[in-house]
Amino acid sequence: MTRAKHEDNESGETHTRPGHRAAEREPSARELERIRRAARRHEFGRPEVTELEVGKTTYKVAQVEPLDVDGVRTMIVGSTLWLVAVVALLPFLGTLNDAGQMWWVWTCVAGFGLGLIGVEYCRRRRNALSRHPDRQRTDTSPYGPVGL
Repeated sequence: MTRAKHEDNESGETHTRPGHRAAEREPSARELERIRRAARRHEFGRPEVTELEVGKTTYKVAQVEPLDVDGVRTMIVGSTLWLVAVVALLPFLGTLNDAGQMWWVWTCVAGFGLGLIGVEYCRRRRNALSRHPDRQRTDTSPYGPVGL
């Protein structure tokens, strides 16, 4: 086994010279425990992580199931926020009209209306998927949820 040659630089730090292997040392008890914990992760249901290289970039990819989110709650929250914005602008209608900024109100009204359409769409989609469980989501990418 070859030991690496070390040099001291001006600041007193020791570093390994290029071309020499670093000295091998025994892992500490803390490092051994970390390694054991990493090995046990699969027992707790953690997915195996694989690496995917695309060009010069390496991605770590875990094969996990997508969240079962139907979007209804998200659309309800978004629609509610648009409605709150409309109500918050009501006291300022005169000021907005005088300043020619009524588009603020109409943007909020349009956001609320489109949100209601989105709630209905997501509700129908959720119901259709629950009636036909064989038509659940499928991955469209050969790399899984990475989507490359």
